[in-house]
Amino acid sequence: MNSQTRPISPHLQVYKPQITSVLSILHRITGVGLAVGALALVYWLNSAAYGPEAFARTQEFMATWFGRLLLFGWTWALFYHLCNGIRHLFWDAGMGFGLTNVNITGWIVVFSSIIFTFGSWFLGYGMVGG
Repeated sequence: MNSQTRPISPHLQVYKPQITSVLSILHRITGVGLAVGALALVYWLNSAAYGPEAFARTQEFMATWFGRLLLFGWTWALFYHLCNGIRHLFWDAGMGFGLTNVNITGWIVVFSSIIFTFGSWFLGYGMVGG
């Protein structure tokens, strides 16, 4: 069979997105986001070690709309990754593989990560203000 008539594998555009595939991709993306967030945390801690001027510059950046958007995204990524990781622990124990269970737990992961994110920001602003 020559290479012209050989069938090719379908591309991602052929498949209809399902909750399992979307959540799997999001889990990987949030893992990368958390790694970047860890670098930002190290930068923040490093600026605190360099002195008040460096720390003030870092705090000034984090207070901008872009800095807060990054912090909000990292917060959501943390809670999503945590909730989906707990879901995977149940899968490792052999529970929740039915199609209905997979869909229900997938939506629970999505909604709980959103609720935890907004809840933590609400509590944070309630404690600190502003």
